[in-house]
Amino acid sequence: MFAVLKKEFNSFFASPMAYVVIGVFLLFNGLFLWVFKDDFNILNACFADLNAFFFLAPWIFLFLIPAITMKSFADEYSSGTIELLKTRPISDWQIVLGKFMAALLLVLSALIPTLTYVFTLFKLGNPIGNFDIGGIVGSYIGLCFLASTYTAIGLFTSTLSKRSFESSIIMSFMLLPILSSFIIDINL
Repeated sequence: MFAVLKKEFNSFFASPMAYVVIGVFLLFNGLFLWVFKDDFNILNACFADLNAFFFLAPWIFLFLIPAITMKSFADEYSSGTIELLKTRPISDWQIVLGKFMAALLLVLSALIPTLTYVFTLFKLGNPIGNFDIGGIVGSYIGLCFLASTYTAIGLFTSTLSKRSFESSIIMSFMLLPILSSFIIDINL
């Protein structure tokens, strides 16, 4: 399992895909939270919280996680390397778990730079450090669970097609109803 995890994780960073995905995630969050003058701007909120980030991140994940997971099994099937992988002395569960953990580690590594937002809120609070750290930690944990759910669905849709782009489209249309019902339940 660790060999599959290491191979997949290194393959993400061997191509520009990981850098593009992490960069796009941070760029969109940074623009909406700090630059654009709209309802999501933290500086316009007049109080220190990251609710806008935790509202935006699932929507951005909806388009970025399919880009990460779309090649996991689809490329193995299209190139014919799935047979080589299955002849190794590892079980199917270990293959799936290795690919899942590699994709999830990439998504979580995209979340690590957003911890600078927490430090910024710490400094912006009046007095310094006046913000709800428990709510932020709980929201980060929830975001990690949501990312793992999206990753699992992405790996499943990657097995449905031999073409990477088709699996990405399938995943986006599968996740949209799940995400919208999730957000509606939270807002009630």
